[in-house]
Order: sequence, then structure tokens, then C-alpha cells
Amino acid sequence: MNDRALTTTDKPAEPWRQRLIRSLLYGRNVDRAAKARARVGLAILVFAAVYAVLAGRLVMFAIGADSHSARRTASQDAIATARPDIVDRNGEVLATDVKAPSLFGEPRRIIDKDEAIELLTAALPDLDEAEARTRLTSRKGFVWLKREITAKQQQQIHKLGIPGIGFLRENKRVYPTGAAVAHLIGLVNIDNQGIAGMEKWLDNNGLADLHRAGFATDRLQRPVELSIDLRVEHALRDELLKAKEKYKAKAASGLVSNVKTGEIVALVSLPDFDPNNPKEAHDPERINRLTTGVFEMGSTFKALTLAMALDSGKANLNTLYDGRGALKYGKFTIHDTHPVGRPITLTEVFTFSSNVGAAKIALGQGVEAHKTFLKKLGQMDRLRTELPESTAPIVPKRWSELNTITISFGHGIAVAPLQAVMGINACINGGLLIPPTFLKRSEEEARAIARRVLKTETSDKMRYLMRLNAEIGTAKKADVKGYYIGGKTGTSEKVVNGRYSKKQVLNSFTAIFPADNPQYQLLVMLDEPKSLPETHGFITSGWNAVPTGGAVIARIGPLLGLVPRFDLPPSDRLILAASKTSQ
Repeated sequence: MNDRALTTTDKPAEPWRQRLIRSLLYGRNVDRAAKARARVGLAILVFAAVYAVLAGRLVMFAIGADSHSARRTASQDAIATARPDIVDRNGEVLATDVKAPSLFGEPRRIIDKDEAIELLTAALPDLDEAEARTRLTSRKGFVWLKREITAKQQQQIHKLGIPGIGFLRENKRVYPTGAAVAHLIGLVNIDNQGIAGMEKWLDNNGLADLHRAGFATDRLQRPVELSIDLRVEHALRDELLKAKEKYKAKAASGLVSNVKTGEIVALVSLPDFDPNNPKEAHDPERINRLTTGVFEMGSTFKALTLAMALDSGKANLNTLYDGRGALKYGKFTIHDTHPVGRPITLTEVFTFSSNVGAAKIALGQGVEAHKTFLKKLGQMDRLRTELPESTAPIVPKRWSELNTITISFGHGIAVAPLQAVMGINACINGGLLIPPTFLKRSEEEARAIARRVLKTETSDKMRYLMRLNAEIGTAKKADVKGYYIGGKTGTSEKVVNGRYSKKQVLNSFTAIFPADNPQYQLLVMLDEPKSLPETHGFITSGWNAVPTGGAVIARIGPLLGLVPRFDLPPSDRLILAASKTSQ
């Protein structure tokens, strides 16, 4: 019995864990055939799932190869970023993004690089063959071949079916208005990053940081509203183009400023450029002369000189100055263009644009008072606005009495034209110095940052002087009926070979309207205008810049919502009398 028990081939007891697993998988009393069929079925399911995943991935690569490559290479190469729209004060689009295809290559996937280069250069004649060869023969996984190609070019290349060549849709900046607001808007580089104008201001004020953080998407960005009125911009540019051609000027520029808010409503500098063609922007003749250039502003600076004297209380409108002859200072002699030959009042100094009178007014204030006043009105320091392009004024290193004499009538100091506009705004808006802006700003916001630099009564007298100049002085040709214009002319001789030239001048005309309650200031500048038969050989401001300013005001007055008023009394009764009554 024992021997039989020992030779019996009974199976050892199955561990309980295996019994539990087998019971769960197959149930009780399942034979070997059932187990085999279950295993084969499981293998079939596993292989089917693997093949399904592979097939799905192949379909995804075929349909979305570009987007896949974009995700794979975004961390390696700069891809054009999204930017907010820029609009004018009325919502008209000045700059926006569109999607444009760009061509890229993956050198490791290209089988025959010579063939690929031959096919690509045939489809893209402007593609640099040598550069393309260098890129495609590199060991990089991704290289740009051509940024911003056309849809037709994309279709042609796609039909070639070259392995390792693909397309990536990028944001491309376009400017629907072309050159109309070029100097203000600026432009972007190939990666859609701002490099000039308001485009650069956007990047410097948070947009670049948002891009780096991944938050600046198309859906998250609100349009940037500027103070510019595109309608006024077009009218101003059109009249300046006409004047530049008519007077054969080297350049022409102008701007319209809201005197109560500091907003720049229009800004034009000719020659300009089309930001859709960035190559034009590199031409040194196409700079923004109103913020980047600095110039001797000529007799328009007399407005600041007379405002200084009136505000000090040392002079009034009837104070007399000897205008009987030239003013000699050392080896220098100061002349008047139209000498009167008699003592003249401060009012007549402005109306006759007397250099001698302005010099004597400034000397009466003293050198230090003159310097202090110009600094108070923002003429001695670099003007900062949203536009990155600006230049510091050129002022004398050693300021003597001779400097005060020449600067009193706009020579010997060079400022940005926008800087001069800011100072004159303060002279006629009630005495408040308001920093200029290219963004929308309310009067309340302007008052909050304004600084009082003149007495209110001084501003009243300056408005009277500017209106009187349009009635009987050098600004008569700009007196558009209904808009009660005031103004001041300036003719600045340019320095040529170290000497002032009487034949090469920079003319300017600054106008305010309406003069009894100014809303806007217009500045017009013509660089080296030529004489015409109708100007009788003269090239001074009154014969070219002034009529140009009048033509501009006639066109933009209705656009600015100014209702014409006719049969208004002269300035001494409407402005001066009202000022005395209020005092």
C-alpha cells in the first residue's frame, strides 16, 4: 500500500493564487482548447489595436503635417507672433494681421537635396539658390526657406510633392492705408515684431512680454485706439503733396494737434514710405521730420518770446521798442525783413514779425529768465511721446546775450517741430503745458497731467496777437472765412557750408482755430520751397506755407466738427475786449 502510494503520479496541489486567476479568466472546468482560443483572440485584439494606432497616426500626419511640424519646431525658430489691430479714433483699421504661408524644410527627411533645390528655385525665382543649398545640406531638423510666400506659390510647391518640404501659416502684418500714416504706425520685421513707430511702442509696453509668456493670442488682444483721425490725415497729406509739388520743395510736413488734450489728430512727413514695403523705410530722406528731426523754427518762436515778456509783467501790448534800424551786437548785425523805420509796440513786433523787436524784448528779460522760460515750456529737453523716434534739441553750450538775441526769433536753437507745437499750445490754451500723445485722451485726463506755465490773461493776449496777424499781418493768406483763424509765420534760413543761406529756407506756419476759443493747432512746414511767378520771386512763408495752411483748414474744419461762423467782430473786440471783461 505504501509503495503504491509513493509511485502514484498525482499532481501537486495548485497554489491558491493561480486557481483564483484561472477562475477569474476562464471560469471553472475549462479545457485546454478553450484556453488556446482565448489566447489567440487576445493576441488578435492586441495586434488590431496596434495597427489601428499606427493607421491613425499616418492619417494625422497626412492631414496635419504642417501643424505637427509647427508644434515640433516652435521652440527652435522664431515664428511670427500675433499683434492687436491698430485703429484710428473712429475705429478705422490702420494695421492688422493676416495669415500668410511660409516655406520650410526638414533637411534630414529630404532624399535628393539637389533635385529639391532645382524644383524649388523653378517655383520661386527669387529664392537664393546658394542660401537654400546651405540650409538644406545642414544637419538641422528645421530650416526656413522663404517667409511669406503667395498662395499660388504654395500650391505650385505642394504639387511637386517634395519630401521634407512643408508650409507654416504665420501672422503677417499689413497696413490697409499704405503710406498715409506710415511715420506714426511704423512697421514690423519678418517675425512680426515692432521695429519703429507705434508698432515698436506696443512691443516696448508689454506685448513682447505677453508673447514670451504665451498669452498674446489673436483672441485675447483688443484693438489699440489712436488719437489720429484718418480723414484729417488724408486731407492734410493730400494738401502737403500738392504744395511739395507746386513749390518744388525738398520735403513737406505737418500736424494737427488738439490744444486742450494734447492729442495728435494728424501727422504727415513727406517723403514718406509704404510700411507694406519695408525697404523704403531705410531711405534717410524718409525720416519723421516732426519728431526725429530738429530744426531752427524761425519766427514762429517769436510767439514764445512775446509770451515770456507778457507773462513777466515787464511788458504789455503797447510797450514800445525802437525799430528804426538794425540791431548791432559785436560784429553781428540783426536786420528786419520789412523794417518799419519807427518805434513799434509789442503788438506790432508780432504783426510785422520784427527780428529787432523780438531781440530787444528778450534782452529786456535777461539771459537767465529767457533760458528758464524756454525750459518751463519744454523747449530745452528731449520730448518723450509714445513714438520711440525722437531727438534731443540742440541748444547753445554757453548761453550768452547773443544767443538770447538770435533765439528770440528762432535761430540758434533747434527743436523738434512737435516740441514747438506743444509750447505754442500752452500759449493759447489758457497757459497749460500738456504733453502730446498719439493715444486717445479726454480733457479731464489732460488736465490731470497738465502743468500751468502761463497766466490765463497772457494766453488771452497771445490769442489776440495770433488772430490780429491773420487780419492784417503775415498770415492773411490763410484766413479761411468762417473759422476765425489765428497764426504765425516763420522763415528760417538754413545753414549751408557754415553760413546762413537766403536762398535755402525752411518755412513754417502755425495756425490756431478758432482763435477766440482754440480747439486745434495746425503746423505746416516746407523745406526749401522755390519761388513762382505768382509769388513774385519771394520764398518766404507767407507766400507758400500760409496758403497751404489755409487750404488744409478749409478741408479739415468740417471733418473736425467745427461749424463755420461768419461776420465775427475783429480780434480787438471779440478776444481782447472779452479778456479785459473777464479780468
